[in-house]
Amino acid sequence: MSKSYYQKKERIYEAEVLESSSLDENIIIKILIRAGRTISKPALEVLEMALDPYTPSQVRVSLMAALAYLIMPFDLFPDFMPLVGFSDDFVALTAVLSIWSKYMTPSIRARAERKLNKLFPFMK
Repeated sequence: MSKSYYQKKERIYEAEVLESSSLDENIIIKILIRAGRTISKPALEVLEMALDPYTPSQVRVSLMAALAYLIMPFDLFPDFMPLVGFSDDFVALTAVLSIWSKYMTPSIRARAERKLNKLFPFMK
Protein backbone atom coordinates (compact mmCIF):
# COMPACT_ATOMS: atom_id res chain seq x y z
CA MET A 1 0.00 0.00 0.00
CA SER A 2 1.18 3.48 -0.73
CA LYS A 3 2.15 6.04 1.86
CA SER A 4 -0.72 8.32 0.81
CA TYR A 5 -3.22 5.53 1.59
CA TYR A 6 -2.00 5.35 5.19
CA GLN A 7 -2.00 9.13 5.53
CA LYS A 8 -5.65 9.26 4.47
CA LYS A 9 -6.60 6.48 6.90
CA GLU A 10 -4.79 8.05 9.85
CA ARG A 11 -7.22 9.32 12.44
CA ILE A 12 -6.52 11.63 15.27
CA TYR A 13 -8.47 11.18 18.45
CA GLU A 14 -8.82 13.86 21.06
CA ALA A 15 -9.53 13.24 24.71
CA GLU A 16 -10.91 15.69 27.18
CA VAL A 17 -9.88 15.38 30.80
CA LEU A 18 -12.76 16.02 33.15
CA GLU A 19 -12.29 18.63 35.78
CA SER A 20 -12.75 17.25 39.25
CA SER A 21 -15.46 19.85 39.88
CA SER A 22 -17.68 18.20 37.24
CA LEU A 23 -17.66 14.87 39.11
CA ASP A 24 -21.04 14.03 40.63
CA GLU A 25 -20.20 12.56 44.02
CA ASN A 26 -23.85 11.67 44.74
CA ILE A 27 -23.89 8.87 42.16
CA ILE A 28 -20.75 7.34 43.62
CA ILE A 29 -22.06 7.69 47.20
CA LYS A 30 -25.32 5.87 46.34
CA ILE A 31 -23.39 2.97 44.80
CA LEU A 32 -21.00 2.79 47.74
CA ILE A 33 -23.82 2.54 50.27
CA ARG A 34 -25.16 -0.41 48.32
CA ALA A 35 -21.70 -1.97 47.96
CA GLY A 36 -20.75 -1.71 51.61
CA ARG A 37 -17.78 -0.55 53.65
CA THR A 38 -15.24 -2.97 52.15
CA ILE A 39 -15.39 -1.51 48.64
CA SER A 40 -16.22 2.00 49.84
CA LYS A 41 -12.84 2.60 51.48
CA PRO A 42 -10.69 2.24 48.34
CA ALA A 43 -13.36 3.98 46.25
CA LEU A 44 -13.37 7.00 48.56
CA GLU A 45 -9.58 7.07 48.57
CA VAL A 46 -9.60 7.05 44.75
CA LEU A 47 -12.25 9.78 44.74
CA GLU A 48 -10.36 11.96 47.19
CA MET A 49 -7.11 11.49 45.27
CA ALA A 50 -8.90 12.45 42.03
CA LEU A 51 -10.33 15.58 43.68
CA ASP A 52 -7.03 16.62 45.24
CA PRO A 53 -5.63 19.63 43.36
CA TYR A 54 -2.06 18.31 43.67
CA THR A 55 -2.78 15.05 41.88
CA PRO A 56 -1.23 15.13 38.38
CA SER A 57 -3.67 15.08 35.47
CA GLN A 58 -2.38 11.77 34.03
CA VAL A 59 -2.98 10.13 37.41
CA ARG A 60 -6.43 11.71 37.61
CA VAL A 61 -7.41 10.14 34.28
CA SER A 62 -6.78 6.60 35.47
CA LEU A 63 -8.47 7.32 38.81
CA MET A 64 -11.56 8.60 37.01
CA ALA A 65 -11.54 5.51 34.79
CA ALA A 66 -11.57 3.27 37.87
CA LEU A 67 -14.46 5.27 39.31
CA ALA A 68 -16.31 5.06 35.99
CA TYR A 69 -15.86 1.29 36.07
CA LEU A 70 -17.37 1.29 39.55
CA ILE A 71 -20.53 3.13 38.48
CA MET A 72 -21.10 1.06 35.33
CA PRO A 73 -23.81 -1.46 36.23
CA PHE A 74 -22.72 -3.97 33.59
CA ASP A 75 -19.05 -4.89 33.70
CA LEU A 76 -17.07 -8.11 34.06
CA PHE A 77 -19.32 -9.23 36.93
CA PRO A 78 -22.53 -7.16 36.93
CA ASP A 79 -23.03 -5.40 40.25
CA PHE A 80 -26.41 -7.01 40.87
CA MET A 81 -24.85 -10.50 41.12
CA PRO A 82 -24.70 -11.63 44.76
CA LEU A 83 -21.24 -12.06 46.31
CA VAL A 84 -19.20 -11.39 43.14
CA GLY A 85 -20.94 -8.27 41.83
CA PHE A 86 -18.50 -5.77 43.26
CA SER A 87 -15.39 -7.98 43.29
CA ASP A 88 -14.12 -6.79 39.91
CA ASP A 89 -14.76 -3.18 40.94
CA PHE A 90 -12.76 -3.77 44.13
CA VAL A 91 -9.86 -5.20 42.12
CA ALA A 92 -9.87 -2.23 39.73
CA LEU A 93 -9.92 0.27 42.59
CA THR A 94 -7.18 -1.41 44.61
CA ALA A 95 -5.04 -1.84 41.49
CA VAL A 96 -5.21 1.84 40.61
CA LEU A 97 -4.48 2.74 44.24
CA SER A 98 -1.38 0.55 44.30
CA ILE A 99 -0.15 2.00 40.99
CA TRP A 100 -0.50 5.59 42.18
CA SER A 101 0.20 5.04 45.89
CA LYS A 102 3.04 7.57 45.86
CA TYR A 103 0.40 10.31 45.43
CA MET A 104 -1.63 9.14 48.44
CA THR A 105 -1.15 11.63 51.26
CA PRO A 106 -2.26 11.39 54.88
CA SER A 107 -4.76 14.21 54.28
CA ILE A 108 -6.34 12.34 51.35
CA ARG A 109 -6.59 9.21 53.46
CA ALA A 110 -8.10 11.20 56.37
CA ARG A 111 -10.73 12.84 54.14
CA ALA A 112 -11.68 9.43 52.74
CA GLU A 113 -11.90 7.98 56.26
CA ARG A 114 -14.17 10.83 57.42
CA LYS A 115 -16.51 10.23 54.47
CA LEU A 116 -16.43 6.49 55.14
CA ASN A 117 -17.42 7.03 58.77
CA LYS A 118 -20.30 9.30 57.69
CA LEU A 119 -21.59 6.65 55.27
CA PHE A 120 -21.20 3.78 57.75
CA PRO A 121 -21.36 5.31 61.25
CA PHE A 122 -22.40 2.02 62.81
CA MET A 123 -19.38 0.06 61.48
CA LYS A 124 -16.33 2.00 62.75
